Amino acid sequence: MIYGLLKYEENAKFFNVGDNIQSLAARQFLPKVDKYLSREKLANYKGDKIKLIMNGWFTHNTTNWVPSEDVIPLFVSFHMNNTAASGMLSKEGIDYLKKHGPIGCRDQFTVELLKGKGIEAYFTGCLTLTLDTYKVTDSERNEDVFIVDPLYGYTTWKKITYSYKRFLRSIQRGTIFSIGKRKKYLANIFDSELYKNAIHIHQEPDANTFSTIEKFEMAEDLLKKYAKAKLVITSRIHCALPCLAMGTPVIFINGFDSFVDSCRFEGILDLFNRIDVNSKTGEITANFKLEGKVNKKTMVTNLEKHHFLAEPLKEICNNFI
Repeated sequence: MIYGLLKYEENAKFFNVGDNIQSLAARQFLPKVDKYLSREKLANYKGDKIKLIMNGWFTHNTTNWVPSEDVIPLFVSFHMNNTAASGMLSKEGIDYLKKHGPIGCRDQFTVELLKGKGIEAYFTGCLTLTLDTYKVTDSERNEDVFIVDPLYGYTTWKKITYSYKRFLRSIQRGTIFSIGKRKKYLANIFDSELYKNAIHIHQEPDANTFSTIEKFEMAEDLLKKYAKAKLVITSRIHCALPCLAMGTPVIFINGFDSFVDSCRFEGILDLFNRIDVNSKTGEITANFKLEGKVNKKTMVTNLEKHHFLAEPLKEICNNFI
């Protein structure tokens, strides 16, 4: 038997390191990686039968769904985004998922979506919750505070100038007038001294710069840094979920108002110490004791709710392999 691992296509400007972090979670269960298979081109694979853990966000290229019959899939921590559902849930797509069910889903939204089409599905949470293999001892933990893409979904100048069409759309929809909202809200969340002295990480590096291997090395390097941190504050679930697995204190900042984003979170958000931001009013609430702004004295203890998801996930993947 040969084993595959998902790799990911870039868009014109950047790629998401979080995708590679999800593949690292799958890689730890494989005896070896024989081939990297593009998530967007699974229908094109021809060759020896290959086992593939199908976790993560699906998909940008719905015209290339369903996967080849030469792919032996394990559907676990699978998210079908609402933007792709109509293309993926054709008759052929439904029949394929029924054939390979039950489908283990990363979020409750996907569970209900698939069940609505008669596909057997259940909630697993995200495979990155099993990344405790990167956990360090307390003696190795340092004083670093990481701030990773907080409120990254908000309008920025870089986002609206991504393309001419997007720029025109931002004018038509009026989103161009909310460019300063993110900066204003972050100033209400973070003490200025902490924000200035923290290590800031952006998990969407420039496209057409790194090889597949280099992307995985980058993802692994980030995990090793987060594993030793004093505190991580982020709006990236594929930063926050691995931190839970590694025992790193983490605060998730939730300020998403787009259903494209929020549908990914059903069943996941309750795992975190969380700051919720009302995207319209800027009102800030927390599900933990937070006095004033997040500052150098702010500390949290992870809720440890993730274990009831992580242990079954390990069993499912080990049994498949």
